[in-house]
Amino acid sequence: MWNRDMLSRVTVFMLWLLFSSWVFSVSATVSYDSKAIIINGRRRILLSGSIHYPRSTPQMWPDLIAKAKEGGLDVIQTYVFWNGHEPSPGKYYFDDRYDLVRFIKLVQQAGLYVHLRIGPYVCAEWNFGGFPVWLKYVPGIVFRTDNGPFKVENFDYLIAAMQKFTEKIVSMMKAEKLFQTQGGPIIMSQIENEFGPVEWEIGAPGKAYTKWAAQMAVGLGTGVPWIMCKQDDAPDPVINTCNGFYCENFTPNAKYKPKMWTENWTGWFTEFGGAVPTRPAEDIAFSVARFIQNGGSFVNYYMYHGGTNFGRTAGGPFIATSYDYDAPIDEYGLPREPKWGHLRDLHKAIKLSEPALVSADPTVTSLGSNQEAHVFKAKSGACAAFLANYDTKYSVKVTFGNVQYDLPAWSISILPDCKTAVFNTARLGAQSSQKKMVPVNSAFSWQSYNEESPSADDQDATVKDGLLEQIYVTRDASDYLWYMTDVQIDPNEGFLTSGQDPSLTIWSAGHALHVFINGQLSGTAYGELDNPKLTFSKNVKLRAGINKISLLSIAVGLPNVGVHFETWNAGVLGPVTLKGLNEGSRDLSKQKWSYKIGLKGEALSLHTVTGSSSVEWVKGSLLVKKQPMTWYKTTFNAPGGNEPLALDMSSMGKGQIWINGQSIGRHWPGYIARGACGACDYAGTYSDKKCRTNCGEPSQRWYHVPRSWLNPSGNLMVVFEEWGGDPSGISLVKRTTGSVCADIFEAQPTMKNWGMLASGKINRPKAHLWCPPGQKISEIKFASYGIPEGTCGSFSEGSCHAHRSYDAFQKNCIGKQSCSVTVAPEVFGGDPCPDSMKKLSVEAACN
Repeated sequence: MWNRDMLSRVTVFMLWLLFSSWVFSVSATVSYDSKAIIINGRRRILLSGSIHYPRSTPQMWPDLIAKAKEGGLDVIQTYVFWNGHEPSPGKYYFDDRYDLVRFIKLVQQAGLYVHLRIGPYVCAEWNFGGFPVWLKYVPGIVFRTDNGPFKVENFDYLIAAMQKFTEKIVSMMKAEKLFQTQGGPIIMSQIENEFGPVEWEIGAPGKAYTKWAAQMAVGLGTGVPWIMCKQDDAPDPVINTCNGFYCENFTPNAKYKPKMWTENWTGWFTEFGGAVPTRPAEDIAFSVARFIQNGGSFVNYYMYHGGTNFGRTAGGPFIATSYDYDAPIDEYGLPREPKWGHLRDLHKAIKLSEPALVSADPTVTSLGSNQEAHVFKAKSGACAAFLANYDTKYSVKVTFGNVQYDLPAWSISILPDCKTAVFNTARLGAQSSQKKMVPVNSAFSWQSYNEESPSADDQDATVKDGLLEQIYVTRDASDYLWYMTDVQIDPNEGFLTSGQDPSLTIWSAGHALHVFINGQLSGTAYGELDNPKLTFSKNVKLRAGINKISLLSIAVGLPNVGVHFETWNAGVLGPVTLKGLNEGSRDLSKQKWSYKIGLKGEALSLHTVTGSSSVEWVKGSLLVKKQPMTWYKTTFNAPGGNEPLALDMSSMGKGQIWINGQSIGRHWPGYIARGACGACDYAGTYSDKKCRTNCGEPSQRWYHVPRSWLNPSGNLMVVFEEWGGDPSGISLVKRTTGSVCADIFEAQPTMKNWGMLASGKINRPKAHLWCPPGQKISEIKFASYGIPEGTCGSFSEGSCHAHRSYDAFQKNCIGKQSCSVTVAPEVFGGDPCPDSMKKLSVEAACN
C-alpha cells in the first residue's frame, strides 16, 4: 500500500509532468494570424534567405549560414530536390551535397529557423524542375494535375509517387526531431510550387490537384504551417504567398492569413547566350521596405546564396552552370558588397521597428504627389514610420511630425521611433568592394585523347526504323545521343561531276547538334533559352557509294517549367532531308537509324583516375588543339591560401569539366552574350532585362572549383571539348578583393537635431574599410568629401570637394587590414559647401 507521503510525491510528480508538457507545448508552437507568423506565442517579422544545399558543398555550409545570420536573417529557406534524393524508384540518396539533415542541423546550430520547401516540384532552374526523369515514363503519367498515375500508383501500394516522397521527407524530419514543435528549427513547409499559373491553364483538374496536395500535406501532421506560393486559391489552413520582384500589393486569400513573400528575386539566373542580370541593392531594399510598410511580415530573398549548378543539374534548357543570381552572398561564398551590407543595415532598421509592426495596422498619410507616410502605432506606445518617395527622378524634402526629411528618388526612410531616420533604402552606407580573379596556375601540362565517332554498324548500337526522341532513349543518363544512318549515293549522281554539293537539312527539337559526314565534322547548330529548337541546313560533301551520317544530339538541361513540360521533346525528330540529288529530295527520316547513348570517353570514365589510365593520351608536340570532340587531362597541385578558386575557360568552346572525378558542370564560354547592356539606374521598376552585364563576352567565363574537392597535390582535371578550344589558355584563378569602397552620407541635419549635431552629441557616421584576411590596405585610390560622383571603381570629384579628403585615410588606413574614419567636416579640413548635403566616397586597394 502507498502511504500519504508516497501519494503526495506522486501527485507532485504528475503535476510536474503536466506542467512540463504544458511548458513544452507553449514553448514549441508555430501558428499565424493576420499580422504574422507566431512562434512560441510571439508575432515575428521574419527575414529569410534561400540557400540550396546541393548548390554548394557541405564544407561551405557553416560559413554561408554564419554570413546569413550576420546579415540579419532569421530563416534559411531551401527546396528539397527530389531527383537528387531519389535517382531511381525507391533508391534514396542523402549523402554529401544532398545531406539534407546535416544542412538543417547546421542551420539549427547557428540559431536560425528553416523554411522547408518540399515541393516536390521546385522549378528552381533545376534539371526537370526537380522531378526524377524515371517519373516521366510511368505509363499514363501527367505531371501536376488530377491524374491517377501521378497521385496514386494503384500497382505500387496505392501510394502516390509524389505523396510517397513527401512522406519520406516529413518522416525523416520527424525522426530527427527537426520540426519546431519537436524543438527543431523548421517553422514552415511548402507543398507544390508556383502552381497557380498552371492551374489557371488546365482548369478543373488543376483545382482538384491543388485541393488534394493541400489536404495530403496538412494530413502529415508536422505541427507547423504549410504554404503554397503563387497560389491564390490555397485551401485553408494553407497560406498563399507571393513571388516576384515586388509584392507590396499582394493580399492573402483570407483576412486571417499573414502577408508573406516567399521569393524576392535578388537578381536573375544566367543563361548561356544571354547577358548577366544584376539588381541594384537600393531597389531590393526599397522593395522590402515597401512590402513591410504595407503590412508584410515575412520576406525571403531568392537567392541569398545562389551557388553553382554542379554536374548536369542545371535545367532550362540553356541555364548556365553558375547560379550566382547576383545574390547577397556570391557564388563563391563571399559577401557581395554593398548588397549584403546594405540589406544587413535594412534588417537592423526593420527589427528596431518590429514591436510596432506586429502590433498595429499602418495609417497612411500623403506627404506629396508621390510621397506618403506609413505609421504604425501600438497600444504599448511603440511607434514606427516609413517615409516613401516613389518619384523615380527627383529627391524631395517632406515634413513629418514637424521635422523635415530628405528623401532621395525611389526610396523609403525608416524611423523606428517615428522620429529618427536610421536607414534610407537609396543611401548605401555599407562598404563596397571590387572583386578580381587572380591567376594562380596557368602552366598546366595537358594531354589529349580524340573521342571516336561511332558507326551505324557498331555492335552495341541500337537499330530502329525512324527517329527516336532523345530522352526516351537516354533516360538523361548522358547529355549525348548519337543518331547514325547510311546514305547510298549512286555513281551517276549529277552533283559528283557538277561540283554542286547536295544540301542536308535537319530539324531538331534541340538543344545542340554536331553533324559528321564520313567521320568529319560538317557543322554545328544550337538553340537558345527562348527557342531550344534548331535547324541545320548546309551543303555537304558526299561520295559515291555508302556515306555514313552521324548526328551527335546534345541536351543542355531538361525543361524545368511550363504546362505539362514532361511532354516536351529533345533530339533529332526530323525531318532529315537531302536535296540536290537526281531524284530531287530524299527523306532520310524513316529509314533505319542506329543509336548510341553517350560518348566513348564517358563509357570509359575518362574523368576518373582509373578510367583515364585505360587509354593512350598524347602530349607535347602531338597534343591536339582546336579540334572538336577532344578530351584533355592534366594534374596540378592545390594553391595555398583559402581564397575561393575558379577555372578561366575563356579559351574553350563547349563541353564539360571534372576535377578528381567530381563534375564542375557544363562549360560554354563560346556562347557569347547577346542583348543590351549599359548604365544602370536603381530608380524605377526593375525587370530581369534591366541592369545587364557581359554583352559581347562569354555568358560564363569562370567556373567555381570548391576547395574541398582538391587534394594537396596530384589533382586530376579532365575537360571534354566539343567545339575545339585551346586548353593552353585555361588557368586556375583565385577570387579575391581588389579594392574596397565606402560611400556614406553625412548625418542628416533636421530642425530638432541641428544643435545636437553641432555639439557632437549625435553620433557621426563612420567610413569603415576592411580587406579580407591575409590582405591589407596598400593604397588610397580615391577619396572625396563633398559631392563626389560615380560608384566603387569609378568615383570622380564633383562640384564640391574637400582638398584634405585623403589625409585621414592615408594616416589611419595604410598597412592595416581595417580602419575607420569619422565623416565630419573638421576631419577633412572644413566644410567645402556649407549649404549642401554632403557625402564621402573613398576607394582603397587591398593587397
